[in-house]
Amino acid sequence: METFASLADGFAIALTWQNLLLALLGCFLGTIMGALPGLGPSNGVAILIPLAFTLGLGATPSLILLTSVYYGAMYGGRISSILLNIPGDEPAMMTCLDGYPMAQKGMAGQALSLSGIASFVGAFFATWGLIFLAPQLVKIALLFGPAEYFALFALAFMTLGGVSSTNQAKSAFAAALGLGLAMIGVDTQTGVPRFTFGEVHLYDGLDFLVAIVGLFALSEVFIFLEKRHGEADADKTKVKVGRLTPPLSMLKETAPTMLRSTGLGFLAGVLPGAGASLGSFISYSMEKRLVDKDKTFGTGDPRGVAAPEAGNNAAAGGALVPMLALGVPGSGTTAVLLAVLLSLNITPGPLLFSQNPDVVWGLIAALFIANFMLLAMNIPMVGLFTRVLMVPPRILMPVVAMVSFVGIYGISGSSFDLLVMVGFGIMGWVLRKLDVPLVPIILGTLLGNTMENNLRRAITISNGDWMTLIDSPLSIVLWIIAIIGFILPLIIGRKVKAQMHAKRDEEGAISD
Repeated sequence: METFASLADGFAIALTWQNLLLALLGCFLGTIMGALPGLGPSNGVAILIPLAFTLGLGATPSLILLTSVYYGAMYGGRISSILLNIPGDEPAMMTCLDGYPMAQKGMAGQALSLSGIASFVGAFFATWGLIFLAPQLVKIALLFGPAEYFALFALAFMTLGGVSSTNQAKSAFAAALGLGLAMIGVDTQTGVPRFTFGEVHLYDGLDFLVAIVGLFALSEVFIFLEKRHGEADADKTKVKVGRLTPPLSMLKETAPTMLRSTGLGFLAGVLPGAGASLGSFISYSMEKRLVDKDKTFGTGDPRGVAAPEAGNNAAAGGALVPMLALGVPGSGTTAVLLAVLLSLNITPGPLLFSQNPDVVWGLIAALFIANFMLLAMNIPMVGLFTRVLMVPPRILMPVVAMVSFVGIYGISGSSFDLLVMVGFGIMGWVLRKLDVPLVPIILGTLLGNTMENNLRRAITISNGDWMTLIDSPLSIVLWIIAIIGFILPLIIGRKVKAQMHAKRDEEGAISD
């Protein structure tokens, strides 16, 4: 009953006019960001962080805006997948397999509406999972000491590549780079400047938000400037949307698929480093094995659209569980949201539910509201969102750059931060060309100082005995999971990733 009372308090916070308008704005902008190929939820949230801070929003309104963008982008990724056979982001890749063939059959509107309903089901039940699972994780997390927290952070870094990773070495390099960037600034214990090179602006360390906007948003602009393929994709939007509402028989046929995929996707989201891509892939693969008796998957089967959409949206909700309860993000976008919380002087973790209940429960209530808004928005306004795909990147990318520069300068008022942001943008562009993931860098920058402080505290308490790091059953369990999480992708990761792309290529070729 205490949980429902807290949720009722959350709705009282979320149902103010300001928060409702922010949720509506976030859902609308997020759907557009998700629909545009290449942006996706991480970039969408990163681009709009400066807007939240420039508007002077508090912690709860900022999170409501940005998590609505997150959920909206997860919804929006399906639009270009179904209409253009181009995934809006990686989790939407599996939606291409049956979504585009449905569009070619003249069922684009039904595919878009069905995928919107599946997204709603996945996100709705995942939010209930967040309500009941996060407080349980908090109870476990209260048993953590410095050694256990160090092991938990190590687990986050070692499993960051996830089972869909192709190269754990690059993930490890990115994490080490992020930890190195976290060392910049004045040492909190000794007061000695580290890696500042005499630059006073670096004494406080690197600003999370500057790093995130540079790595995600500006690097996207640099990628576009390099490729300059702006106009080609705009002309592909020739598929007619047709009837919007799917027939009742289609909904009945896909309902069990949505529920099964929601459960699988939520579990994938809760696991550190797995994320929505794995949730989408597992949901599609499992559903194909269970129900594809007539080999109709890949030819426009509605169940092949419902499964990945329910799975990836449930994974998006599941990824919020470890972020809120443990302070360890479950995906790239939740790493960006973690940076926002830290910038607002709110520390996610076991004490968040007791120290900032208004933030947590207001956010959870807003997720429910955003879900209904997205469902109501994505079916009647499908035509509008499809027209967004016609916006050429040569117009879109200057807007992204403008929002990044104006927003960051509005937050800090420092021209030095703009130079740092450009530096991160160039670094992100180079790393993306080398296929080095950016999320471990952000996570290292965010958690590096906390990880270092917990290590120092654990060693100090034990009078220099390093064995204290594996002295408790809980820390041993965490280290074992971390080692398994690092080794597993080396064994099966390449195979899983290859299967994801092979299914996309083969069945996409069949639909052509």
